[in-house]
Amino acid sequence: MTTEGKLAQELTPTGKLRVGVAYAPKTTPVFVARNADGSYRGVPLDLGRALAQELGVPMEVFAAATTAELTQACLSGAIDLGFMPADEARRQQLDFSPPYFVIESTFLAAGHTGIASFADVDRAGITVVGIAGSTTIRAAERSLGAATVVAAKSIDEAMTMMKSGQAHAFALTHDALPPLQQELPGSRILDGAFQVTGVAMAVRKHQPEALACITQFIQAAKASGMLRRAFDDAGLGGQKMAP
Repeated sequence: MTTEGKLAQELTPTGKLRVGVAYAPKTTPVFVARNADGSYRGVPLDLGRALAQELGVPMEVFAAATTAELTQACLSGAIDLGFMPADEARRQQLDFSPPYFVIESTFLAAGHTGIASFADVDRAGITVVGIAGSTTIRAAERSLGAATVVAAKSIDEAMTMMKSGQAHAFALTHDALPPLQQELPGSRILDGAFQVTGVAMAVRKHQPEALACITQFIQAAKASGMLRRAFDDAGLGGQKMAP
């Protein structure tokens, strides 16, 4: 079988590129945003669309509420590639391209708690909410000893817990927190990061042609300026790409 045939077998076995993305209330380099008509927009979709065009196949979008869902979809073969943070737990299950963005995870603290630092978070009686199956909640669980960490199925569910007082801090990526902070008067985004992780394209393991393809694609997207344009088009001109 030719290299092109092997690549098609690994990356586009259905004749289309099935791209997995996670959505959030606002566009960030990690997530896509949902439009009023139900469609999506954001950096991952722009990259997926460009890759599909290079491969000469149509793109099909699989949108999920969390990157944990994307991990499972990739493992099951429901999607051909997914956009997600690449922590050690995921690297044991999937193969990743070079990162195109680096996320820093921190906490959004409710104003009434008086939490002003990471040390303030890690206290008995403090409940921290994170997104189930995410790299951020895994890192929060590793870094916190006294606080209680609970999982929410989505950002909306986590914010409901914050607003009701069920949770005192929300563990999430820094780039996703500013719009959420506006929903919680008096809340603060803590300085620093308890985790730094690259965001990349993921494919199933033991697919060398697919891995080589997405690696070369991300490298070329950085070099050509396409990745920078995708950030700018998404209104993320202030965000830095991964080197």
